[in-house]
Amino acid sequence: MYKLFFNLVFKRMDPEEAHHLAFRWIRLAVRVPVLRTFVAAALAPRYEALRTEALGLRMHGPFGLAAGFDKNAVAIDGMSMLGFDHVEIGTVTAQPQPGNPRKRLFRLVPDRALINRMGFNNDGSAAVAARLAARREIFRTVVGVNIGKTKVVPEDEAVGDYVTSTERLAAHADYLVVNVSSPNTPGLRNLQATEALRPLLSAVREAADRTVTGRRVPLLVKIAPDLADEDVDAVADLAVELGLDGIIATNTTIARDGLGLKSDPALVKETGGLSGAPVKERSLEVLRRLYARVGDRITLVGVGGIENAEDAWQRILAGATLVQGYSAFVYEGPLYARAVHKGLAARLAASPYATLAEAVGAETRKAAAS
Repeated sequence: MYKLFFNLVFKRMDPEEAHHLAFRWIRLAVRVPVLRTFVAAALAPRYEALRTEALGLRMHGPFGLAAGFDKNAVAIDGMSMLGFDHVEIGTVTAQPQPGNPRKRLFRLVPDRALINRMGFNNDGSAAVAARLAARREIFRTVVGVNIGKTKVVPEDEAVGDYVTSTERLAAHADYLVVNVSSPNTPGLRNLQATEALRPLLSAVREAADRTVTGRRVPLLVKIAPDLADEDVDAVADLAVELGLDGIIATNTTIARDGLGLKSDPALVKETGGLSGAPVKERSLEVLRRLYARVGDRITLVGVGGIENAEDAWQRILAGATLVQGYSAFVYEGPLYARAVHKGLAARLAASPYATLAEAVGAETRKAAAS
């Protein structure tokens, strides 16, 4: 049913306008008590076997919504209603910014992919913090807050920019993510180099600890799939050295060649980050490399090209405790999370692993031992 609707309606709309329309519907549905109860019962069934503990947090399952969909923390309960076990908002910057000029979001339908050059369009960390502080939750869910650099802030002032957002948002975050991997903010990816990343992560950690004294706010970093293998290793080593809580692998890619893209070449040439099915293989490679390097010392989150339960299961076997989706939600619609949960529960039941935690990294460990 959704695929027919997508082809008849959404496919004919500008992708960003379609996103806003779907967003409005989700927000409206969650405001109607009877409707939200019905939708949650249908789309968010809970499987006891999938219950997950990660980052010191308990979740109904391992599958969450990646950052980028809900930039301004306006649909957390709506996305929980649709079955996501955690919702990562953002990317949020210290200053509000409109992002890049439209048109800035493109569908590559034959490739089940998106290209975006949104440019961290958001209301700014002060406004988002106020919204989170005023939120009265309808559905209990884990909320991650993803922060990035304001575009007009020079690279040599980036640390202070991230610290400002941390001071405003850390108290409202179940976990905090430092995004240094979007290709759509000039100079941002330079911060992935360990000589720049070390002082940045140290400053954000200190700011979070100073701001929130009653608990430790878990801190993660999100990296790009375009990092060379030796740079992936360097980030992994740095994360362990600094006592980071986790790494999210991966963000979108700037690569186009070698991905076998079938869409209109004019679309493929659009600048921005490519997400969805074409990034799947490299994201999985990076995840395996990270797990081989860090093992169970920190939490790994697998994202990038997760279209279905099999993709999520492969990320778990590779080393991900948590997995996230976004682009496939555009193509799969409201049944997306439900299908992933159902398929994961079936795969776990058919596997030799007693628990989901036991499955995490099992294939990577097996490959290392052979």
